[in-house]
Amino acid sequence: MISIDRFLSDEQDPKAVEKVIGKLNDLLTTGEEILYLAVQKKPAVNLMPDSIAITNKRIFYCEPGNLGLTMNFKDISWKNIKEVSFKEELFGSKFICVPQQGENIVTEFIPKVQARKLNQAANEQLEVYKDFLHQQKIEENWASASLINANIQHVADVNPEPIKVTEPIQIAEVVEEPEDETTLKLRKLKNLYDKHLITQDEYEAKKANILDSM
Repeated sequence: MISIDRFLSDEQDPKAVEKVIGKLNDLLTTGEEILYLAVQKKPAVNLMPDSIAITNKRIFYCEPGNLGLTMNFKDISWKNIKEVSFKEELFGSKFICVPQQGENIVTEFIPKVQARKLNQAANEQLEVYKDFLHQQKIEENWASASLINANIQHVADVNPEPIKVTEPIQIAEVVEEPEDETTLKLRKLKNLYDKHLITQDEYEAKKANILDSM
């Protein structure tokens, strides 16, 4: 049985706390713990106040029914909560829970001290949940990267590609042989004839002399 003493530090109604804790004790899951409990304090009649309990897994909204003979519980897990806040007013504070979907859940007449601690406890658990999601995302990314690397290695092991050796391109070297004297004389003679510096008869005669001297 959960002790109620630690939930009475901020002037919570002892009777309301005892009734809520007694009922919540049967609703908590394995590893779930109540971290803070706030109780309404209405300005006029406060016979059946609502309560809000913060656990490490969710927020419980506890509403008395049938003239206090029964208790209705609604809960919302941290993964379904976008943010929480509170607003101080003349008579206590409003505690506001903004879900990921749907309308805001507003509870009025929460004593100011309790509202501040309720808000603090809720935000701390939201941060814990966000850190958990962040760490989970990192682990998933690492797992995906490891799987991809393993698949790449497997493909490489199954279908190893042969190493291609590229042979150097052979470039033929062109070596010009020097002209012999006879060829040089004939080429010069032809050049003179092409420029019309000698006649055809002269060209033929000199050409015959050069060839005869070979």
